[in-house]
Amino acid sequence: MEPVAVPEVDHDALLTTALAEIPVEDGAAFSVAVLDVESGAGAVHGDGRFETASIVKVDILAALLLQAQDADRGLTAREKAYAATMIRDSDNTAATELWKSIGEAEGLDAANERFGLTRTVGGDGLYWGLTRTTAADQLVLLRQVFGDDDESELSGASRTYVRGLMGRIAAGQDWGVSAAAAADGSTDSTRVGFALKNGWLPRTATGLWVINSVGRVTVDGRDRLVAVVSHGNTTKAKGIALVEAAARAGVSVFSS
Repeated sequence: MEPVAVPEVDHDALLTTALAEIPVEDGAAFSVAVLDVESGAGAVHGDGRFETASIVKVDILAALLLQAQDADRGLTAREKAYAATMIRDSDNTAATELWKSIGEAEGLDAANERFGLTRTVGGDGLYWGLTRTTAADQLVLLRQVFGDDDESELSGASRTYVRGLMGRIAAGQDWGVSAAAAADGSTDSTRVGFALKNGWLPRTATGLWVINSVGRVTVDGRDRLVAVVSHGNTTKAKGIALVEAAARAGVSVFSS
């Protein structure tokens, strides 16, 4: 008796189907990328470039840590202070200081080349928030932070450091992909968890909002990496609702 072939699952198609029911405002656009860490299976919906807003702060810190590793040094007390407030509180002044420390866009782009981000371009001058990226690239960056030695340019100590900051986001900023961590309705803190960084930015020219969220969500002991990027939202609240709905849909594709 010949073995029966197991049909290959098209996770991209499943993700597209799951996202089809999400209402999207006219003029708004979004993209989602998800990885089920245990199985290694992933899914991506959309390939457009989006402004990062503050999610680039994870990339800035990763670049800083990579440069410090190359120089065989630890972060200074000043750098650690900036890093903590940049990630946990999303402080822009701290981000600008570390952006300058890494060499602005040139330093970011050099680090991203080593990380494997192929479609992310640093913002001009001090406009780090106008760095442009894709959801797929953000998933690559998340793998640098949450992966293991075999898939990351960052040392174990560097990865642990970034994860710790992303796991202690300030109150009021814990929206976005974290909604997917409780997608099953569980309130048991031993079964759900998240580590994230969000970004939000009203564009001056249009008044429309960039709303992004990236991170790791854990449900019933299974980790998923999730990146959702969006722009063209008429309000911050509508953008958050879109991102959270997209994150839930993405995680649902890999739910048992």
